[in-house]
Amino acid sequence: MDIRYRSTRGNKEYVSASQAIIKGLADDGGLFVPDRFPVLDKSLEALSAMEYREIAYEVMKLFFTDFTEEELKDCINKAYDEKFDTDVIAPMTAVDDTYYLELFHGATIAFKDMALSILPHLMSVSAKKNGVDKEIVILTATSGDTGKAALAGFAGVEGTRIVVFYPKNGVSAIQEKQMVTQKGKNVKVVGITGNFDDAQTGVKNIFSDKELAEKLDKAGFQFSSANSINIGRLIPQVVYYVYAYATLLKEERIKAGDAVNFTVPTGNFGNILAGYYAKKIGLPVNKLICASNENKVLFDFFETGCYDRNREFILTTSPSMDILISSNLERLIYFIADEDADANKALMDSLSKTGKYDITDEMKANLAGFIGGYATEEQVAGTIRRVYDDCGYVMDTHTAVAATVYEEYRKKTGDATPNVIVSTASCFKFTRSVMEAIDGSVEGKGDFELIDRLSELANVAVPPAIEEIRTAEVLHSTVCDKEEMVKEVLDFLK
Repeated sequence: MDIRYRSTRGNKEYVSASQAIIKGLADDGGLFVPDRFPVLDKSLEALSAMEYREIAYEVMKLFFTDFTEEELKDCINKAYDEKFDTDVIAPMTAVDDTYYLELFHGATIAFKDMALSILPHLMSVSAKKNGVDKEIVILTATSGDTGKAALAGFAGVEGTRIVVFYPKNGVSAIQEKQMVTQKGKNVKVVGITGNFDDAQTGVKNIFSDKELAEKLDKAGFQFSSANSINIGRLIPQVVYYVYAYATLLKEERIKAGDAVNFTVPTGNFGNILAGYYAKKIGLPVNKLICASNENKVLFDFFETGCYDRNREFILTTSPSMDILISSNLERLIYFIADEDADANKALMDSLSKTGKYDITDEMKANLAGFIGGYATEEQVAGTIRRVYDDCGYVMDTHTAVAATVYEEYRKKTGDATPNVIVSTASCFKFTRSVMEAIDGSVEGKGDFELIDRLSELANVAVPPAIEEIRTAEVLHSTVCDKEEMVKEVLDFLK
């Protein structure tokens, strides 16, 4: 039977996978979720003999049931090609008694490439399947990595335009340079004088503006999203959890059926939610360890059952996790509330009005598979330095958040379950912070001077994604207040 999608907030409408991908957000402001979870129909042993693209098909076919085999395989082959610097797509590296799943070998050297390389192709096929004759306008808020990956994915794609909003002073210098040098007639990049939550809220408000939607409909446009609120972004992320397990099995580091822990650095909750989906379809996952930085709203939630964004917003060295409104958590809340959309909507309304909500004891009991942890800035720098000194392995700041949290979890619990740290970005995206952690000598040095030095220390070539922006021209310099986001979109669409 086909998997259908419905809103987390009670809209009774059921849509196909392709319709959910085009819409991005449900009409009532909720997120699309599958009406049931399918189950892996290949054995773990069979999956362990497959390469990444093959596993991608086996996972995505379960959720995208209105795509033909030919359509889905074509999307997969176009996405996971020479844009990645390794044939295995997502290498697994054993370091320090754990395994690092390296998701930064794509075109923009961040884990967002794993899903945003395929989303434009899924969207193009979806548009054709549903007879969409309007130009699709992708609106995206980014805390640093989604923006460039989305821009790279949609640049030049016929029938689409993309507008990316980012916090002007809330991303790394390299992240910003990657975005503002993006070429393409159908792309626009805008910095806002606010934080990521402001950008994300602004995009959601635009999506829910019915009057604006009607105006654009008459002009031949319709909105969609490249954020992980789009189910077409989330499902491809499920793949790499299955792939990681299959790789451990192939390398005889585990036996089929053995449980594995995953430690995931996350702010918007999409990355770790994909791990939850992998568990729901049959992957033997023991614990999903949710790693936060000093913006520890998720840690506090898992500790107390209270989600409260009413707190100081802290700019850290792991800016992609500097988030206080974790959009994808809504999908988890829906499921731990036994798919009670009305109960979920009441909690989301409370978050909108008061900035907080409390879940019931029954719902909290349904979170047993999750563990929360957080790392301070001092701990993050210490982990980067220690692992480099001990093993010669250099990780970025977000991965270091996860490594720190896992180390603390292991000490506290003694849990010896094999663990995979989901490594989300190349160290070269956060060179200044990484170099400061390793040797402290960054004062007065330019970003690219530090990049060359880091390449020497890590014994890793500077990635093409960094080399191409070394002398690239800045093409996007617009900065606006959060109240002016609609105007910027309309100006771009003329």
